[in-house]
Amino acid sequence: MTSTFDQIYSVVRRIPAGRVATYGQIAHLAGTPRRARQVGYALAALRDHNPVPWHRVVNAQGKISPRSESNYEKYQRILLENEGIVFDKNGCISLARYQWRPHPSKAYTLSLREREG
Repeated sequence: MTSTFDQIYSVVRRIPAGRVATYGQIAHLAGTPRRARQVGYALAALRDHNPVPWHRVVNAQGKISPRSESNYEKYQRILLENEGIVFDKNGCISLARYQWRPHPSKAYTLSLREREG
């Protein structure tokens, strides 16, 4: 049985470059609906140079969430812009344009397989 953090990381690894997902969306796909904060804790626990693309996760308003470490928001924005994601003048990403939308049956099947696994 995999840990909740491992389930979260598995979902985040599937977000393609040039797309973003919200904390709540990741929680839902990882099988822990309404646990968006837990996604934040899992991503904060990652060590530097980890292959999980943490920078592709934003809040429900399409904004980068503040971090305890200074300049991390700027770093995340640079990583996203390097993937072609555009921010508006208020620092928001258009979720209508950039949000990752996996095929529902594939997301469910993959999540079940990974949880059993």
